[in-house]
Amino acid sequence: MLEQMGFINEMNALGRIEIEGYLHHAVRQIGPTRRRGMLGETIPHAETVFSIFEPHTASISQGKARVPVELGVKVCILEDQHQFILQHQLMQKNTDDQVAVSMMAEVQKRFPELHACSLDQGLHAPANQLELQGHLDQVGLPSKGKLSQPAQAVAPADGFVNARRQHSAVASALNVLEVHGLERCPDHGINGCRRYVALAVVARNSHRIGAILWQREQGREQRKRKYSDRAATYKLAA
Repeated sequence: MLEQMGFINEMNALGRIEIEGYLHHAVRQIGPTRRRGMLGETIPHAETVFSIFEPHTASISQGKARVPVELGVKVCILEDQHQFILQHQLMQKNTDDQVAVSMMAEVQKRFPELHACSLDQGLHAPANQLELQGHLDQVGLPSKGKLSQPAQAVAPADGFVNARRQHSAVASALNVLEVHGLERCPDHGINGCRRYVALAVVARNSHRIGAILWQREQGREQRKRKYSDRAATYKLAA
């Protein structure tokens, strides 16, 4: 059909591919629109298209009062005690509990000295608990829901308690990533999204290095000012 309308030269090849893609989306949307608008059916989440421009866009349930649902792609990050992001992974068509083991196995290839980690409750699964114990000496992965009486009777180890106390700091890393560009991704396609997330992680780690160097410089300046007003000089005894 497009060839009959004159879209046959090389200059229009990319435009032709793009238009044909939109035509495909339009035909695909006819069925769900008819089912929802005319037949009153509820379209399953797996069949819902949230964006024809970025097909990888998904509905994310945040559980917040003001913004219960957002559109985008979830990103799982792993941060160390110095606030450096060691590993990240786009969770395209993956649930939280499906990335826990793969994230830990991948990061331990580069950081074999990692022996303890605190993870979000959403990553919990019975199989994950067992597999992560094979990777780590201390696994801080709380179970979902209310604990049973036997589980409540068991006192958590000190390492688990300390890891959970520091876990809330990861939320600040997510906010910093949004500040460094992840509030909205301007690149197109899932590959562009992956690239943009990786660049945001690099920017976050570079910013953290700068903050550490700045703190060291401020410490040196403070020590200089502290001792500069001393008139007495000291000499070592021969």
